[in-house]
Amino acid sequence: MTTLANTSVTIDPIRWPDVAYIPGSVKAVAAQRVAQSLFFRAVQRLPIRVHLPAGRVIGGAAHDPHAPEMTVHQLRPFVRRIGDSGLIGFGESYLAGEWDSSRLADLIAAFAQGVDDLVPAPLKRLRSAYLRRQPTATRPSTENSRSNVEKHYDLSNDMFATFLDESMTYSSALFDSPDEGPADPAELVAAQHAKIDRMLDEGRVGPDTRVLEIGTGWGELALRAAQRGARVHSITLSREQLAWARAKAQAAGVGDRVDIELADYRTVRGTYDAVLSVEMIEAVGLEFLPTYFSTLRSALRPGGRAVVQAITMPHHRMLETRNTYTWIHKYIFPGGALPSLEILESTAVASGLRTGSTLSMGQSYARTLDAWAERFAAATDRLESLGFDEVFRRMWVFYLRYSEGGFRSGYLDVHQLTYDAP
Repeated sequence: MTTLANTSVTIDPIRWPDVAYIPGSVKAVAAQRVAQSLFFRAVQRLPIRVHLPAGRVIGGAAHDPHAPEMTVHQLRPFVRRIGDSGLIGFGESYLAGEWDSSRLADLIAAFAQGVDDLVPAPLKRLRSAYLRRQPTATRPSTENSRSNVEKHYDLSNDMFATFLDESMTYSSALFDSPDEGPADPAELVAAQHAKIDRMLDEGRVGPDTRVLEIGTGWGELALRAAQRGARVHSITLSREQLAWARAKAQAAGVGDRVDIELADYRTVRGTYDAVLSVEMIEAVGLEFLPTYFSTLRSALRPGGRAVVQAITMPHHRMLETRNTYTWIHKYIFPGGALPSLEILESTAVASGLRTGSTLSMGQSYARTLDAWAERFAAATDRLESLGFDEVFRRMWVFYLRYSEGGFRSGYLDVHQLTYDAP
């Protein structure tokens, strides 16, 4: 029997049914005890502290007051959700308020560092049969890609403005000192411009350069390219970003050199001196990587150059999880997939491109995400006035800190990758 979650978090059961209700299927009930055993086994091997109801503390660092901690308020629904849907349930339990952490990114980093050893090998082999596969409706085909993008990027420009810097750049910055503490607003803007300027330098963007940008964002890269004298054709599938970026270019006085179009990358025509794409490849899907790189190749004139900023994961983890339906798919990025460096290189070469320089920026992304999460957490009143309820706010805190933990642990990385057309 399915029961309503009973926590201090206010949950709208119509908007958030899978958060509001504790799974009550035969599968969930049967898996509850196994999930609890696996969870206890896992945390005993990790450098964390887990506070359980009734005051019990477990974990590989149970007696270390400086270790990342997790407080489980309601154990039974927490482990039942995990038993029912794995890491999706882990995230939904956080959204429901069944557990918390004062150092969420550090906690996630600890889990990520031990991820390969958390589940016994026999159970790993059952993963594909037990966990859900990605729904066909979010497969990033030409028919579905716009709706996938709209579900994330068209939430609200005002919402994104609560945590992004004044340039509205929604991708990893490039810090000189990524291991330093929280970045102030001026540092974040400077680091975002450093990232963009490096891409423009790698792409040899200057006066009269013809530039194609795949994935406009809110227009800062196109603006800075145009300020160098380039002519920019930028494409996006987000109507919200389209309107913002067009107005931004006009206000900066470069509207005559920036053409922004609502279009899919598969429809690109013409040739360019440079093709730039910042953290858009994650929405392409692994099966469409050959199409994406063929688009880059056909869009470049002979001797042209492409620069791609891509979030990556280790190759063996990509292979293990490539068909898995995750919490990120369900709540943040439908249809997305993170590639490995190996698959990016092999696909680029197969398309006729030559691989060039590679810059790893993972710790810069961790610092970027920390700055975003701090700003987002401080914007509760503004977010509430925009209509985003408590579950949504917990969802985005979890997403930002979950991602930060992935980069801090090295489970995730982000690279600027340069490719040349013969």
